Amino acid sequence: MEASMTKRAALKRQTREMSREHGVLDSRQFTEDSKVRRLPQHAGWSPHPSNDDRDQAYLKTLKPKSEGQAELMTMIDHHNLVLALGPAGTGKTYLAVAKAVEALEAGKVGRIVLSRPAVEAGESIGFLPGDMEDKLAPYLRPLYDALSDRLSMKRVKALMAEGLIEIAPIGYMRGRTLNNAFIVVDEAQNCTYVQLKMLLTRLGWHSTMVVTGDPQQSDLLPGISGLADIAERLTAVPDIAVVKLAERDIVRHPLVASMIGVL
Repeated sequence: MEASMTKRAALKRQTREMSREHGVLDSRQFTEDSKVRRLPQHAGWSPHPSNDDRDQAYLKTLKPKSEGQAELMTMIDHHNLVLALGPAGTGKTYLAVAKAVEALEAGKVGRIVLSRPAVEAGESIGFLPGDMEDKLAPYLRPLYDALSDRLSMKRVKALMAEGLIEIAPIGYMRGRTLNNAFIVVDEAQNCTYVQLKMLLTRLGWHSTMVVTGDPQQSDLLPGISGLADIAERLTAVPDIAVVKLAERDIVRHPLVASMIGVL
């Protein structure tokens, strides 16, 4: 009896070694007195051969859809301060947030700082309940949309809880120095000259700042917006990039580009 069990154990051992060596299944593994064996893991088994070498990166690849977008992405990679000006639908905000996420994931910066003026588009919605983040949430919805497209909302909330993604109201930015950060200032056409001057001078060491806006769509009274003036002055400053996107860079519905040309 003992000799029979020893022989059977030796046969099982030999079968396992053959399976590991050749990466195949052996029918002897499934005799009446044998247990179910696991599939060979080292062989990279797949139900379809074409899946063996597939790309496992599920994050969307960030690719420019126009020459203007390609220029903007290049400028963000090579400059610490970039102003992106252009009409609606040119991808200014999306590219800025996507580059911020890319820098954070690569460990190039320690946090992302998002800022946007809390200015209504022609109508007042009154006082909003909740804490500061709750009050700013409706205004920052475009930034959240861009973040959730690059990261899951669960991860976005986790990063915000850890302080790696910070919502910074423009009114509370004075006196701060933003080191080791990627700062995105969105809808900058709704900032005054003084506000923009204050925001731009927050830039610290090992940081990148991208300011986006459309000077033609300000919700402030005429002559109040300081974006166009700031951009014109900074164009002549070395190491600061001012990228001007045009109608040909609009990536929304084709009607958007048609309307921008006549409105």
